[in-house]
Amino acid sequence: MSTDGLIVVDKPGGMTSHDVVARIRRLARTRRVGHGGTLDPMATGVLVIGVGRATRLLTYVIGAGKSYAATIRLGQTTVTDDAEGEVVATTPAGAVTDDGVRAALAALTGEIDQVPSAVSAIKINGQRAYKRVRDGETVELPARRVTVSRLDVRDIRRDAPDVVDVDVDVTCSSGTYIRALARDAGAALGVGGHLTALRRTAVGGFTLAEAATLDQLEQRAPDVVNLPLDAAAARFFPRRDATADETRVLSHGGPLTPAGITGPYAVFDPAGGLIAIVSERDGRARAEIVLAPA
Repeated sequence: MSTDGLIVVDKPGGMTSHDVVARIRRLARTRRVGHGGTLDPMATGVLVIGVGRATRLLTYVIGAGKSYAATIRLGQTTVTDDAEGEVVATTPAGAVTDDGVRAALAALTGEIDQVPSAVSAIKINGQRAYKRVRDGETVELPARRVTVSRLDVRDIRRDAPDVVDVDVDVTCSSGTYIRALARDAGAALGVGGHLTALRRTAVGGFTLAEAATLDQLEQRAPDVVNLPLDAAAARFFPRRDATADETRVLSHGGPLTPAGITGPYAVFDPAGGLIAIVSERDGRARAEIVLAPA
């Protein structure tokens, strides 16, 4: 049984990412558990969990691109930019055309400067933005550059008077707020908008196809890791195989001769065990983190 590795969880709605971490700590019988990128409580889907030494890989997982399936409701604005917040404005959206919807969303693709949702986990002077909003403050966050590489409209539905529901698939860089895309599309159309459903379908190369539910993990406990550390690194990073001499040097934090691999990349010992995550700079290949067993 491997206790170091990644778990691809299909997070249910109504739980925070921290709730999932707490559950995995109990199932895996270890405190050394973390997650690779927060999902809002209403959101479901791929949440990558690290256990043991694999928690040190989560920095890279957090920075990976993400994919989502989402539903945007046009005609209503909420304080949180999603369905969990109070509706603060209603503007009939029935006159918005399908072409107008598609044009507004197309304008939000590529590299864009996005203002994150005010109700977010971003810290302002050490305090989360969402806490400041809930305490009655008006929060204005600076725009940040993000990349929306794909924003496909799957369906436009007019099932209720005065609102339009738009189902979309999104692939984007880390740090992109899908709630903010809904808000900005609604603002561009002059009717307001918010997110009513969000399902993360992929984080990097990890997809829903390999995700386990918490009920499934409960049945496997404590053997909950489905991607042991070595296999997880091999999946996520370019690979370099080290000689026995290189293994000794790298295990003690020493540099290797560069191999010309675009980093960061994973270096494995002759037996296939993960030694370190390495990047090349200034003519040397140096460990960013050493993961060889102590």
